[in-house]
Amino acid sequence: METRTIVAGISQGDINGIGYEVIIKTLVNNIINDICIPVVYGSPKVAAYHRKALNINNFSFNNVRSAEDANPKKANMINCLDDDVRVELGKSTAQGGEAALTSLERAIEDLKNGRIDVLITAPIDKNNIQSDKFSFRGHTEYLMSKAGVDDVLMFMISENMKIGFATGHIPLKKVPEVLTVELIARKLKLMSQSLMMDFAVRKPQIAVLGLNPHAGDNSLLGTEEEEVIIPAIKQVEKEGIMAFGPFPADGFFGSGAFTKFNGILSMYHDQGLSPFKALSFDSGVNFTAGLPFVRTSPVHGTAFSIAGKGEASENSFRQAVYLACSIFRNRQLYNDISKNPLKHQEIDIHTDKVDELPPEIFNSEQPL
Repeated sequence: METRTIVAGISQGDINGIGYEVIIKTLVNNIINDICIPVVYGSPKVAAYHRKALNINNFSFNNVRSAEDANPKKANMINCLDDDVRVELGKSTAQGGEAALTSLERAIEDLKNGRIDVLITAPIDKNNIQSDKFSFRGHTEYLMSKAGVDDVLMFMISENMKIGFATGHIPLKKVPEVLTVELIARKLKLMSQSLMMDFAVRKPQIAVLGLNPHAGDNSLLGTEEEEVIIPAIKQVEKEGIMAFGPFPADGFFGSGAFTKFNGILSMYHDQGLSPFKALSFDSGVNFTAGLPFVRTSPVHGTAFSIAGKGEASENSFRQAVYLACSIFRNRQLYNDISKNPLKHQEIDIHTDKVDELPPEIFNSEQPL
């Protein structure tokens, strides 16, 4: 297996948010160069503006024309913007959106051409980035389009849990009509494959959450569990995927049952993100499973309200860099094993087993 140093491309995100702050705070510690060669797609002028605002004097970028020229011992930067770019900290501006897209486009081009190995995206403003070149809800949908794939899984990763979403950025009232047996089965397949390929879990065990309170309470509080979720679980079981549930979300998280599974599939955005951020906001990472390349990002947004104040934590962004490199190595290992099946027995790949679960998470009469 090839063990060369990973080249990590970083898109700058919105120039008026906390993107540069978390990038600089991550890269100022040169231990990151033991893990990867960072290449930021941005602007030396914008970086200097943020360094001054944050009073960071012991750091500077190594400016390069191409990722292939990156210094392995430095934090590198490729200039993507004109010198007349204007930073307006804490404001959502049209120029901020244009700058974010320019950075992202350049990084994607280099990713496709093999000049960088992984992509870590700093936060964008989903409103000001909209244009004739970008008419998507966010990074995820844009990257799907660029990669030419039909579906991906928004996968939130932390030490506490790995949780994906059957539905993403859609209004809550549309969730029941969007949920189908086919959709849930597809997301479970994506999650199972990602757990094996990206996280080196040999036999993933996945928990599936119900949609309704108490997972429908035997159809008293809703029929989606019986009509959609359970048939999807049974369908993927026939293909060898170990999926369990549906579990009532409150009891599942309240009892600690989430620690018993390799992955969790939630039915809608806030059902999964609320417990995830409550437990892992500072250290969680957003990973897009199902892409042919590795993309991660911090779980927070542009945080315009604290931009330039030095208050942003870089931990989630740092973990996004670490995770991207870890997944890249795991994919190399997975592909190596796939090509050489006999090596499978020589490598100790992590696997977990679901212990006996506490009965209260199945109790439809538990109090709210």
